[in-house]
Amino acid sequence: MKYNKTLVYIAACIGMAFFGIAFIVMGSVLPSLTAKYSLDTIGSSSLVSLLPVGVLVGSLLFGIIVDRFGYKLLLVVSTLFTLLGIEGLSFFENLNVLRICIFLIGLGGGMLNGSTNALASDISTDKERGAKLSILGVCYGIGALGIPLLLGMLSGTYSYQIILQGTGLFMLAAVLYFIAIKFPEPKIKQGFPVKEAIQLVKEPLLLFLSFFLFFQSGMEGLINNWTTSYLDGRTAISSDDVVLSLTFFVLGMTVSRLVLSYILRIIKHEYILLGGIMTAIIGIIMLHYAGDLRIAAISLFIAGFGLAAGFPIIISYIGTTYKNISGTAIGLAMFIALTGNTLLNYTMGFISKSFGISSFPVFLIILLLIQIIILFTNIKTIKNIY
Repeated sequence: MKYNKTLVYIAACIGMAFFGIAFIVMGSVLPSLTAKYSLDTIGSSSLVSLLPVGVLVGSLLFGIIVDRFGYKLLLVVSTLFTLLGIEGLSFFENLNVLRICIFLIGLGGGMLNGSTNALASDISTDKERGAKLSILGVCYGIGALGIPLLLGMLSGTYSYQIILQGTGLFMLAAVLYFIAIKFPEPKIKQGFPVKEAIQLVKEPLLLFLSFFLFFQSGMEGLINNWTTSYLDGRTAISSDDVVLSLTFFVLGMTVSRLVLSYILRIIKHEYILLGGIMTAIIGIIMLHYAGDLRIAAISLFIAGFGLAAGFPIIISYIGTTYKNISGTAIGLAMFIALTGNTLLNYTMGFISKSFGISSFPVFLIILLLIQIIILFTNIKTIKNIY
């Protein structure tokens, strides 16, 4: 029986929304966990640090598993990992068990992120691939915005544990949906594609695309992690309003990807990438001059709007070029991207200590200019992809 493209794409969108939940849930419930267990800054940081470790491991593993065993198994297992981790946050009170749960959320989320991108890429034609991946990014935004919204709306009536348990029930229903539908067959019927994965590391095009994502992921992480410190240290905006302004960054990315789902069909991808980078630079310059919540929110919206094109377009390039082993290729790219997120955040910490938090926008603009250099030095190659 042949798989139904629409049903499979819906499954990919659901899985990406779950990654949005997995990526944001710790930040949303951390204040409650900190108060409940009387954690200091070091204790809170040790809990949170396990999430990106899990995401990194999941991103590295998913590609080889997908190419060998197919999407159904991985979507089911990764959703169950995320589900178990989220439910564990609501049921268990032992800190060591909670650490395992947080790692599981990251592990499941990392596998969901990679596998849903690879799945959307595999079931799309070359012409529609970028647009399909953009809509997938919208689903990430829905998941990422949904959890803080639910907690904000319902926390007066229900505890965070009850809200997480309800989220888990929805995930369980999605697992049943994944089991019920048919997915594309595995690309490699026997053995693990280890040799092919090693050969991919030597591919200049894949490395160029992956290092573009290295800076892309780094910038997204930097804005999410350092904007609050930057605005707190330089403006009179209250802490609550600073956190609120960050939602406009995710909102900007979500709105942009809705627009991209249309314009990627009619405008050359490299032009959209360049335009997005220039838009993000404008947003970052505005952030430098932000003195109130309104300007901060607008600048972050513009920055998110500009950065939104990076992942959908680059993943579409990879999916088009490496169709026979797309899971492994996208997995390698995601691993390099998330490594960039980690390393650039550490770099910003060093810069902040050495030169002050005021250097934050300058660092972001330097990274955006590096992306422009990467694009222009490889423009002939990427023009030949489509």
